[in-house]
Amino acid sequence: MRLFLNASAIVLLVLTSCSNTIKPEELYGRWNYIKVDNSNLQDTLPDGELELQSPAIIFSNNRDLIIEWGGKNLSSGKFRMEGKIIRYTEDLPRGQKREFPFLIKSLNSKELVFQTMEESPTTVTARIKR
Repeated sequence: MRLFLNASAIVLLVLTSCSNTIKPEELYGRWNYIKVDNSNLQDTLPDGELELQSPAIIFSNNRDLIIEWGGKNLSSGKFRMEGKIIRYTEDLPRGQKREFPFLIKSLNSKELVFQTMEESPTTVTARIKR
């Protein structure tokens, strides 16, 4: 019986520590990119490019997501949250869609750090625009 209680306590601890669910409303707003890191050195941005292009990711309360680059909408669609994963469904031409995830590495009231979930991930650090 004691073994069962210890095992149950461990399972409960693991489940509660993994349930850091991020609510969509924690993301609402415009997040301006301040840093982009790619593990593939060939995809590194030249100095000054980030400031010049002024990229951002924008989350709205109707679950719209827009990615801007160079003052233009680079991508748009809908998002939903699954724990710490943003499930983004991008709208493509001719009514097609594709879904891909972003993992939220950290989030507070001023800064969001997220990364693509690819073999060679890109990590973005962004600050909320108030």
